[in-house]
Amino acid sequence: MDYIYTRPHDKESTPWWKRNSVTIPFRIGLSVALFLVILKSMDGIDWDELIPDWNRQTAFWTIGAFVFTLLGFVLGAIRWHRVLRALGVNQPIWRLFSHYMAGQFVSNFLPTTVGGDVIRIGRLTRDTDDGPVSFTSVIFERLSGWLVLPVITFLGFAINPGLTGLGTSTKVPLIVAMVTLIALVLVILLLGSDRIGKGLQNREGLLRFANAVHLGIDRLKGHPKSAREVITSAFAYQFALLLAAGCAVEALGIDQVGLTALMAFIPAVLIIQVLPLGIGGLGVREGTLVVFLSGIGVSSEQALALGLALYALTLVNSFIGLPMLIFGGRKGTKLNGTQSASM
Repeated sequence: MDYIYTRPHDKESTPWWKRNSVTIPFRIGLSVALFLVILKSMDGIDWDELIPDWNRQTAFWTIGAFVFTLLGFVLGAIRWHRVLRALGVNQPIWRLFSHYMAGQFVSNFLPTTVGGDVIRIGRLTRDTDDGPVSFTSVIFERLSGWLVLPVITFLGFAINPGLTGLGTSTKVPLIVAMVTLIALVLVILLLGSDRIGKGLQNREGLLRFANAVHLGIDRLKGHPKSAREVITSAFAYQFALLLAAGCAVEALGIDQVGLTALMAFIPAVLIIQVLPLGIGGLGVREGTLVVFLSGIGVSSEQALALGLALYALTLVNSFIGLPMLIFGGRKGTKLNGTQSASM
């Protein structure tokens, strides 16, 4: 099947309400408003709970959090590598890691949600001379995360039944996981159809994303081993981030949160924070953590501190992508479909 790739619309054809000059100030305002709501709900801030004492133990767990976050980024590049292999493209993992980190820097330091993916697609296209496959690989790599996140939430509640029956703290993450998984299954079933796939060719707008998903599904159906590798790497990526969150919890001294609680709540937080309701998920992530963790006795200050810590971990590690953004854009060595890629 031919890969169909269409470029995004130019600025002149973009509706005014979708332009960055409108959406960015709006999202910044939402983040500020959400933080104000969180702070107002606290009835005063206990700074002793918000800012932990700095000691050797705090330093140890903080370093661990940074290491696992960076490991997660490496595994993210490996996940992308596995998706590309399923699509018949081999690229060195070190090269993909460079593109991946450049995209992370753009996504986390610039006021945009898709700019990082545009960087990845553009640079991979320069390496492979294949824009359609590059576009499809990034879309499908993202989609794999939406498959494993709900599963991890269900596993967390299944392993620790004590987390059930907590009212909103139980219902919301389970509903988020269920809706996400059902929606993804429906998308896979619908877009996996050859009849629908033909109708998606040469489409513009949102339908080009649907076409990319169809192409990825079509390829993976004939390569079950590649599909397993993509899912395995997606789980590894998410668990690295969970371990980073676990180290942050220890650094902050939040004794109520164990690994199963992280499994139950953090994936739902990650799903919710991608909604375009703030900059970098700020306010959305922290507010969601306050709601979820209140059910197990975590104070609002500690939940807020955890959300900000997770954001800081992402920001600091994303800064590694700056030199890769500046110097990593030169065209790499193009590999054919029979060569193997190594780190």
